Amino acid sequence: MLVAAAVCPPTPLVVLGLPELRSACRAAVSELAAARPDALLVVGGAETAGTYDGRAAGTLRPWGLDVTAGHGEPVLPLSLTVGRALLEDRVPDGFEAVAFDATSEECRTAGEKLAASAERVALLVMADGSACLTPRAPGRYDAAAEPYDTLIANALGEADGAALAALDPGVADRLWVGGRAALQVLAGAASMGAFRGRLLMRQAPYGVGYFAGLWV
Repeated sequence: MLVAAAVCPPTPLVVLGLPELRSACRAAVSELAAARPDALLVVGGAETAGTYDGRAAGTLRPWGLDVTAGHGEPVLPLSLTVGRALLEDRVPDGFEAVAFDATSEECRTAGEKLAASAERVALLVMADGSACLTPRAPGRYDAAAEPYDTLIANALGEADGAALAALDPGVADRLWVGGRAALQVLAGAASMGAFRGRLLMRQAPYGVGYFAGLWV
């Protein structure tokens, strides 16, 4: 059963830059430990789905940062690597990569499965918003990006799993919302409980929407 969840952006910038956002993410992560979970799991988007042992490692060297999180040969995708770095000395019980193009139903099922994996489950969900927020954003500017990101921010602040479950994958793809699938995994995991949500921070440096949120 899900008892707590934190949402943080899967960007290397949260490891060595954006100090205010990094502080908000670490505050959210610390609340996960306070929930006394039997299992702490990290969820994030990737090109392909996969499950990794909690001792797995990842590196940010391909993104120009000499940072390795965990021990052993780096195998984690970017989102899970950033999540592992945010946990610092805390070793999670597992990592779950969800494919960026997973259907909403696949995400719901994955979330329900994660929530049922232990009596008390906490999730660190690595997810961001649109990368089309400004003319200089990585994606082409789209006026629909700001309302879409606001919808996500409101859902995180209100612990509104139904709103996350209803995110349209096609629109998310057009708006370069890389975190859509991971957010819908969270919605699936939270579907059997009631939570209080807090949006700790929302930023959009370089035209990409980043959130720090907490559900308890």
